[in-house]
Amino acid sequence: MTPSIDRRTLLGGALGGAAAFGLAACGAPTLSVPEQAATGTARRGATLRIARPAASAAEMLDPASSLSAYEYLGALYNRLVRLNREGETVPDLATDWSSNADATVWDFRLRSGVRFHDGKRLTARDVRYTFEHILDPDTASPQAGALSIVAGIDAVDETSVRFRLTTPNAEFPSLLTAYQCYVIPEDSADTIGHTGIGTGPFILESYTPAGAGAVRANDDYFDGRATLDRIEFYSIQDTSARVNALLSRQVDLLSQTNLDNPTARVVANSAGTTVARVTNAQWYTIPMLATSEEFADPRMRQAMKLAYDPPAIVSTALQGTGTAGWDNPVPPELAAHLDVQREYDPEKARSILKQIGREGFSTRIYTSAYEPNFTAIAVAFADQVKQAGIDLRITNVAADSYYTQVWMSEPLMVSYWFTGQPVDQLLNQIFRTGSSYNESAWSNPQFDQLLDAARADTNDITRRQKYQDAQQLVIDDGADLTPVFGDRLVGLSEDVVNYDEYGFEFDYLALGLKED
Repeated sequence: MTPSIDRRTLLGGALGGAAAFGLAACGAPTLSVPEQAATGTARRGATLRIARPAASAAEMLDPASSLSAYEYLGALYNRLVRLNREGETVPDLATDWSSNADATVWDFRLRSGVRFHDGKRLTARDVRYTFEHILDPDTASPQAGALSIVAGIDAVDETSVRFRLTTPNAEFPSLLTAYQCYVIPEDSADTIGHTGIGTGPFILESYTPAGAGAVRANDDYFDGRATLDRIEFYSIQDTSARVNALLSRQVDLLSQTNLDNPTARVVANSAGTTVARVTNAQWYTIPMLATSEEFADPRMRQAMKLAYDPPAIVSTALQGTGTAGWDNPVPPELAAHLDVQREYDPEKARSILKQIGREGFSTRIYTSAYEPNFTAIAVAFADQVKQAGIDLRITNVAADSYYTQVWMSEPLMVSYWFTGQPVDQLLNQIFRTGSSYNESAWSNPQFDQLLDAARADTNDITRRQKYQDAQQLVIDDGADLTPVFGDRLVGLSEDVVNYDEYGFEFDYLALGLKED
């Protein structure tokens, strides 16, 4: 059965459109939301209804190439290993793992007795097939680049799989925590996008790309049965329509939806609904294009950093729902985070600008409605740097062209990423010279060498120090500002209990609706 929502009720909603947003913002007090969702005993046999943005009509359930079906993937599949909130790699389908002396060969041992939803037993051949599928150029997996160091994969026996690498990598297991690395059955590439057959806590009932779908509890899940019986997913593209669906009690939870502060206030103050924080879930950046005339000079980039105070951005743009970034891209929750506050000195910034002939520097800072906090961050940042004599002109661009025409093209903009990446992948994908995700086009040979040295270092303590040294280089010389890590503000029913999310992945075993 495919779930449905009455369109008239949905679009007519309780929010009342733009007027409600505007009224909530006028003279509003500092936003106050719960630190976490309610916890408690969930009732058995319940159905949870989740609203999510409508994906492309081409979006399928093949984890290797999926771009946004996070909710389905987490319900249907498991990975070899996963990442905890401290950035540490912990077991999932693999119970333990080890490497040879130089970290070029990695062996993983699988749980015994795990079965796919069709009853087939999980073996090392399924794992080998999964990663060969990811690495197949025809799959076009976003994770293929990160895993390009894999020279070969061997199914040693039924429960042992071996990865042979081209170069040493002591952090290799962390690369297997990406959501593209969910394990699928052997020889299933042609059908997995429709069947969703995995080993996860839920089994696919129905799925329509850009439409509705549903999953039901897997009674034989190796880690215990979920509390919920069923989850229904509704695809609703417009954010205000998703909020209206929540306020009118047609859905219980909004996924992939970071509420802006005025909307969060409406939801928090409405009967039957509330807001939960996912702490530091949004990593906001202001990339200064290092290849542009404006920011090629590292002294100019230094002046931009000295000119603004990150805690002030948290206070004004996010109304306190976040953490100051201090231009360090590694979130404070990760064990490898370098806890340092760089200098804040607008007068020193002004002096540097004078030295390099950039007094009264003026340029555009691009923003968009693509993400609800972009413009607030741009305005707060522009206001801060005025103290150093820097004039930034706020320039809004349509959401549908922001990441195709502005990102990695214009000298200065507001951008963001989701946290939840392991430190090695974060630093390599977004800051290494030549990476396709290097949004500031920054290049620093010393930084690249540090990352190579860290991967080759099998000592946990000295390897962590190398990653922290790399963070210091980003802070001192990098072209990507990190003003803040923002809390994701999630709208949900007051009936929802045990909601916990990390990188858009829910704790599906605990999640439920409270007892009557």
